[in-house]
Amino acid sequence: MAHAEAQESPVAGQVIQDCSTCPKVVVVAPGSFIMGDDEGYKYSRPAHKVTIDYAFALGQYEVTFDEWIACVKDKGCEKIPDDHAWGQGTNPIINVSYKEIGDYLAWLSRKTGHTYRLPSEAEWEYAARAGTTTKYWWGDEVGINNANCRKCGSKWSGFGSAPVGSFKPNPWGFYDMNGNAWEWVADCWTPHYLDAPTDGSARTDGTCTDPVTRGGSWYYFPKLSRSAYRYKNNAVVFSYNISFRVLRELP
Repeated sequence: MAHAEAQESPVAGQVIQDCSTCPKVVVVAPGSFIMGDDEGYKYSRPAHKVTIDYAFALGQYEVTFDEWIACVKDKGCEKIPDDHAWGQGTNPIINVSYKEIGDYLAWLSRKTGHTYRLPSEAEWEYAARAGTTTKYWWGDEVGINNANCRKCGSKWSGFGSAPVGSFKPNPWGFYDMNGNAWEWVADCWTPHYLDAPTDGSARTDGTCTDPVTRGGSWYYFPKLSRSAYRYKNNAVVFSYNISFRVLRELP
């Protein structure tokens, strides 16, 4: 598949793919939004305004096994992790630690000449909400077959991860940001948003051995897949519930 050519001034919604085995990323325009939910889970409070004054490009999908295997073949990543008998291909990569994700991002940055990293919580939620203010981008009720989470109506619900892109994208073109697999982000864990950055940057003053995870997964009930929901996991954990998506910085 031909990849999109880089432009000096990418436009919002543009899809960029720096190589045939690289993750596709979607350009996100600068803007402001209300992060968190005062009526939601306690760790998602207080709701607060965040202004991101720069464009960035976020993974259209969670990183897949195929994309990870390209890193292994190029000796940028150490090993192919266990797929939990769900298959590889376009299934989201699972059972990788935070450090191994760092190895992948470093390899991808070297390979492409662009800076790839994990998104901050704010960048992640800004893209997940995609201009919406409801609990999920499609509304306040999880509905049927809108996402891969427990009792959410799909054939994968409660059984395992789905191939990326199995559900409808949000209004900005991102897939599976609600459900399928938890996604590591760059922030250190704090159980609240008091004194949180308001410029889109990652929080670095919390418990950095427990980075934040976002988005919920196939295993958990719908409320954990809400756009504002946040939790943590230990950085050395290998889990069939956790994946990630990349962020590509733009000039």
